[in-house]
Amino acid sequence: MSKAKLIVTAVTLQRLSQAEVARRYGFSPSQVSRVMARYRAEGQAAFQPRSRAPHTSPTATPPETVEAVLAERDRLVTAGHDAGPETISAYLARRDIKVSRATTARILTRHGRVKPEPKKKPKSAYHRFEADLPNQTWQSDFTHYRLTNGIDVEIITWLDDHSRMALHLSAHHRPPHRSWSPPSPPP
Repeated sequence: MSKAKLIVTAVTLQRLSQAEVARRYGFSPSQVSRVMARYRAEGQAAFQPRSRAPHTSPTATPPETVEAVLAERDRLVTAGHDAGPETISAYLARRDIKVSRATTARILTRHGRVKPEPKKKPKSAYHRFEADLPNQTWQSDFTHYRLTNGIDVEIITWLDDHSRMALHLSAHHRPPHRSWSPPSPPP
């Protein structure tokens, strides 16, 4: 038997006072009063469980902001411009409407303005390669790293794809960056 049925039965059939029901069954007097008021107003429907979800969300994005996001999206698409969440948020920020990129993306998705893209493949879908024999295949990797003293270095690594043993590992000063351009045509 539900708590509500127990309270209503004790008050209506056993003719106990609300204070006595609260004392006898360990309910607060205000809880007994609430259940009885609901029973008098709704009858048997008072025994049905109710949702505990709030009627409103205080942190929800205001409807005006949602409308502004959708209107800006439509305007940018019509003009042929980039209409992604970051762009929309930047345009709205110029009008003092602060909305994050993530919130903008959720609004666009919720209102069907973007086509959802499939998620990344699960890790089980990736095929790890491994050579059948030692020294059959090597793998090289060049990694840029900045040391704590601010010096840029390139770390060079050579691995055997069969054993994953590091065949070579060294750090070298990073050469200075020079812009490259194709050679000039001959005169």
